[in-house]
Amino acid sequence: MSNTDSFIEEVTEEVRRDRMFGLMKRYGWIAILAVLLLVGGTIYSEWTKSKARAANEVVGDGILTALEREDGPARVAALESVEARTPGAAAVVALLAAGERIATDPQAAAVELLALADRSDVPLVYRQVATLKAVSIPGAGLSPEDRRERLDGLALGTGLLRLLAEEQLAYLDVETGQVDAALARLQQISADAESSPGLRQRATELILGLGGEVDAPEAGQ
Repeated sequence: MSNTDSFIEEVTEEVRRDRMFGLMKRYGWIAILAVLLLVGGTIYSEWTKSKARAANEVVGDGILTALEREDGPARVAALESVEARTPGAAAVVALLAAGERIATDPQAAAVELLALADRSDVPLVYRQVATLKAVSIPGAGLSPEDRRERLDGLALGTGLLRLLAEEQLAYLDVETGQVDAALARLQQISADAESSPGLRQRATELILGLGGEVDAPEAGQ
């Protein structure tokens, strides 16, 4: 039990006026300090939330303004000028800028995305998205081995990103002549309960395109 808890318990149990007065005279500053800290903490918390919300709105407005530019290079330049003060916001801006750069310089876009993916100060979800985007860019200049190594790491995860990594691995299997491996992956994607309707449809179409057959769902599913 802490000293503060002992004090509260003691005050509650001692009802004599002189004892109460003595305790409050001795320890009253603790209660006053606690109230000041509580009020100050609440004000600071609300101020911090308000400041963060305002900063996020500025970043959001900057992104929307940048994406309204007519051509890709102008959008990239505008996005790169957006001042993002948190790692998450900076990652979103970097992802969008790299996405705009794909059409004109896919190799540079892949380099930027992989650099983002390798940053330890960036939230994991953005690093995963950057990796997935980089390895899926046509003409990125990445070798099949590099792409597979990156995708294998994502495929060990959970959720939709895992399945999207499996989809890219299936494309890579087809690219390297491993059709049977691709079909096996696609069948798993098609049957996975976490697959989105769009992902399941793409997997089914590719299975049929490769000459395979879609496994019928088991009874009760």
